[in-house]
Amino acid sequence: MSRGWTLRRLLMLGALVLTFGLAACGDDDESGGGAASTQESTPAAEPTALELTAGEDGGLSFDPADLTAKAGEVTITMANPDGNQMPHNVALEGAGVEEAGEVVEAGGSSTVTATLEAGEYTFFCAVGEHRQNGMEGTLTVE
Repeated sequence: MSRGWTLRRLLMLGALVLTFGLAACGDDDESGGGAASTQESTPAAEPTALELTAGEDGGLSFDPADLTAKAGEVTITMANPDGNQMPHNVALEGAGVEEAGEVVEAGGSSTVTATLEAGEYTFFCAVGEHRQNGMEGTLTVE
């Protein structure tokens, strides 16, 4: 065999080894590390959507007045019935959370969304004296 033939075979063999070596170092789910690997994360809890209705015909209340949700993202939507004479909204407070939905007239809906930890929160209508006159409820987050 000539020296050129041997050198060519060694170079081809080296290229082949390098190719397979790089392929073996690729990212896969069972790899133990490396900059390209990703860690599995716990799936996020599904957001909780809650609905309530403002008291009709001038009543300053919510139906229901008690709500329960799982910890995580919680959305409360309040419907202000068509026959209602007053604007309302839904607001939420507790454990450092203070969020309020928009004020809506009859036929509209107000929505508030927050990420909540386990505990007790108060939802209420922030329009005028509505809260002071009884338009509030309790949200228990588990």
